[in-house]
Amino acid sequence: MTSEWKDADTVQDLLESGEVYRNPTEVKMSQIVLPCHANHCGELSVGQLLKWMDSTACLSAERHAGCSCITASVDDIHFEHTIGVGKVVNIIAKVNRAFTSSMEVGILVTCEDLYTDRQWKVCHACATFVARRTEAGKVQLKQVIPLTQMEQMEYSLAAERRRMRLIHAEIITDLLSSSTAQLGECQEYQDAVPAERTRVESVELVLPPHANHQVSTFGGQIMAWMENVATIAASRLCNAHPTLRTIDMFHFRGPSHIGDRLVLKAIVNNSFKHSMEVGVCAEAYQGGEPLRHINSAFMTFEVLDSDRKTCTLPRIRPEPVDGKRRYKEAIARKKIRLDRKYIISCKQTEVPLSVPWDPSNQMYLSYNNVSALKLMDTRNNWVLTSEKNKVRLYTLEENQMLCFKVEMHVSVPAEQTFNLLSDLRRRKEWDQHYEECEVITQADEDDTLYRVAAPSFSKGGKGQDFILLASRRKPCDSSDPYLIALRSVTLPTHPPTKDYTRGEVLCAGFTIWEESSIVTKIAYYNQATPGVLPYISTDIAGLSSSFYSAFSACSHFLEANKDSLAALPPSALQLNSATMHCLQKEQ
Repeated sequence: MTSEWKDADTVQDLLESGEVYRNPTEVKMSQIVLPCHANHCGELSVGQLLKWMDSTACLSAERHAGCSCITASVDDIHFEHTIGVGKVVNIIAKVNRAFTSSMEVGILVTCEDLYTDRQWKVCHACATFVARRTEAGKVQLKQVIPLTQMEQMEYSLAAERRRMRLIHAEIITDLLSSSTAQLGECQEYQDAVPAERTRVESVELVLPPHANHQVSTFGGQIMAWMENVATIAASRLCNAHPTLRTIDMFHFRGPSHIGDRLVLKAIVNNSFKHSMEVGVCAEAYQGGEPLRHINSAFMTFEVLDSDRKTCTLPRIRPEPVDGKRRYKEAIARKKIRLDRKYIISCKQTEVPLSVPWDPSNQMYLSYNNVSALKLMDTRNNWVLTSEKNKVRLYTLEENQMLCFKVEMHVSVPAEQTFNLLSDLRRRKEWDQHYEECEVITQADEDDTLYRVAAPSFSKGGKGQDFILLASRRKPCDSSDPYLIALRSVTLPTHPPTKDYTRGEVLCAGFTIWEESSIVTKIAYYNQATPGVLPYISTDIAGLSSSFYSAFSACSHFLEANKDSLAALPPSALQLNSATMHCLQKEQ
């Protein structure tokens, strides 16, 4: 760790001296698009772009690791624009965060027109690379030290993206099984194209030019071959030249080597009005050995007319059994993509206050909830508004939104503080704005839905109630805080009532930092919405000290309960009550 902090001090000296700072893991690649890189339309083939992206990201990972690295996965990619011949492709890759032996590399692709000096974003992706074992054994990666606000933001979000990757397959499987069960029979269309007609199978012999410097098949080359067969399958459905818009996560399940025969298979799973999903997989074998699964992906294509408008596509007639399963799963995946795009892809200022909650979008809502809080936590332009007895109130006005932060220290262990503040049902013990709080449902160990009722802020007026998603996160490592993130959601089972005005919370919550075994720093954040402003305006204007009173009460509450065994997370409490209920039924 000593050498890492020396590096950090060196970079800090650079920043203070006015020199241009550059992330030590950053790698840049610029390529001019030649006819040999392009498809029939004179546009850069996505397969070639994937090769360049993978190469740049791998070099960045190896610069940080100091040893050979292999591609483990590439997150979902959405291609915003195509790139024509003669344009310049600029790719920047840098390591966002390192874990034990894996690291996340962020990749940004832009296009440059040399004649007009114009540049525009093409896509952004995050790839996971794993350091290869050396003769000394498994590699322990050094930590990334984020220095700029952007680096701190990406570093913090990388932990949440990693969590999503680890549970992605399990959650997608559950969602597909529950969604497809509700879809019923496949719809029959006249003039539908038989799915069998779109089936493609192609074999590639892995030769030395296809291998990387580690003598394994280059991950970018495998992705390029997969894109090629998927494009052929899509073309057979529409009898036109399709444009690739989205690739779901690439996950490499095993290595491939020189001499392998790589079998690539693709088929159109389903077509919608303006898009189609193509499933593609790569398997490898040598000699008489059985096929090894290397990779699978789902790619979404569109067909554009001469005005770059999307064309209406013919419908597909699925094959029996497996074809019908793929057909239904494609519908479920489309809904998942729309949820992901709606909740995650848009900017924070464009996210609606309350998003409908259901099990199919829980993963993305939870990610958005935690990410929004982390973004507020990494901001460095907070203005200290007032301070009283070591309780500090900060404000930040940005994008026509007012955010505030309350900060204090308590002599309570961080984990106990986290458990006590996680259960919103206990918040009314110290916060006068929490009149009632009930658990609506326990989605899982980390996510809980609550209904919170607050008193009226004006005499004779109606109180407010909120439907909140509370997302808890324990630290990924010692550089992370505990997190409790809150945001409003809508539930059909809990519509607004005449007795309360339905309030909304865009982003709020606690970050809890362990400063020592007995001292904890707590920061409470809130991105003020019209429903919240009446409760806080007098404090921010300096006309009231109710913030101090509330957080002083919070401090007393925590210290009074620092040894309490009742500070269990809601999931544990609910599990105990459910167990007791089952035992009573058995008796």
